[in-house]
Amino acid sequence: MICALALLGGSGCGKQDAPTAAVTVSRPTPTGSSPTLASLTYVSEPIGLPMGNKPVITHLALADLDEDGLLDVIACDGASQRIGWIRQSPRGVFTETVVGDPVPGPAHVSVCDLNGDGRPDLLVASMGSILPSNDKIGRVVVLENLGNGTFRNRVLLENVARVTDVRGADFNGDGRTDLVVGQFGYIEGEIRWMENLGDWTFRSHVLLSQPGTITVPPADYDQDGKVDFAALVSQDSEAVHWFRNLGGEFRDQVLWRARDESWGSSGMEVADLNRDGRPDLIVSNGDGFDVNMTKPARWHGLQWLENRGGGDFHYHRLGDMPGCYSPVSADLNQDGRPDVVTVSGFNDVMDAEAVWLMAWMNEGQGRFTPVPLARDPTRLITVAAGDLDGNGVPVLVTGGMHLYPPFAHMSRVTLWRRKPAGARP
Repeated sequence: MICALALLGGSGCGKQDAPTAAVTVSRPTPTGSSPTLASLTYVSEPIGLPMGNKPVITHLALADLDEDGLLDVIACDGASQRIGWIRQSPRGVFTETVVGDPVPGPAHVSVCDLNGDGRPDLLVASMGSILPSNDKIGRVVVLENLGNGTFRNRVLLENVARVTDVRGADFNGDGRTDLVVGQFGYIEGEIRWMENLGDWTFRSHVLLSQPGTITVPPADYDQDGKVDFAALVSQDSEAVHWFRNLGGEFRDQVLWRARDESWGSSGMEVADLNRDGRPDLIVSNGDGFDVNMTKPARWHGLQWLENRGGGDFHYHRLGDMPGCYSPVSADLNQDGRPDVVTVSGFNDVMDAEAVWLMAWMNEGQGRFTPVPLARDPTRLITVAAGDLDGNGVPVLVTGGMHLYPPFAHMSRVTLWRRKPAGARP
């Protein structure tokens, strides 16, 4: 496998001429559940630049990049090797422009004010090549926000194993934003934290030397006031690590390990699913690069690592989903319980019943019910969720990655709005 990607010249208007699609999925209402769980209807709309030949959107993030009070969409475009800013202005209208210079193999983008000037910058994990390579072609790139919609590329780390994730947090308590970097590599890889010394200077500390790191989400997992980070490591490991912050030093602990190397780890994110105040981890396995993206595996699906405190994370299998990728948490039905949304990157393209967008509805007491949301378009590798409409209802945004045939029912960036119950088609 090469990586589970947790993955533009000109401008374009989100109001493209492509048709919208409504998807309604009904199921029995569980005993004691709200009637709103019985049906979820979403209407899709392509946004951003035209789809082009074969889209390769590797990752999406939501942020108010111009600080106008409206959430925007930031896209890693592996086809053009660029970062796209799909700006929302005015509300409901999305226009995409390219920001900064090209970034080879952009795999992940996150938002933080790295230099403390009050403007949100973009941290980009650069693989150098989306396809397999053990060459030292990885980079950590920041697109420095200069204001007025302009960004400048700064390379903070280069000539290393392919980088798949970079996140910002103050790990040593000195008031400066440091970085944690996951390097998938191929045969060789690393995890490091980069200590911010100020004036765009960083000191690297290598914490793990093995290939396959997919994502490194930071959080205070043990609630001791210091920011830790978790890591999902695939390849020969197929494990979830917790790097506990001891005050500028980290202790590595394996929280959970898959039963074998064919597990196909594909994504991980932080969410308090049971609302006990402790950050849990939601983990997907659905990687299909090692089987040429043609056939889904029966063991693919979604799991919840419940944080019970003190480094005890209890494993729950939430359900099966071929090609499962990119878990995110959102309260889809506004019942106060966080649900989970996933996409599929490697289901059966020729199967009209294959599910590519799935909701996992939180019924409480540790129960989650899978609800298919879309069977078209195909090969969705990334999904983000947020209140783009300002009405408290989460909107979903998906990205399609089409590297191998069959090339059918393709998409680039798609916005999904939930239709109110009883609304006319």
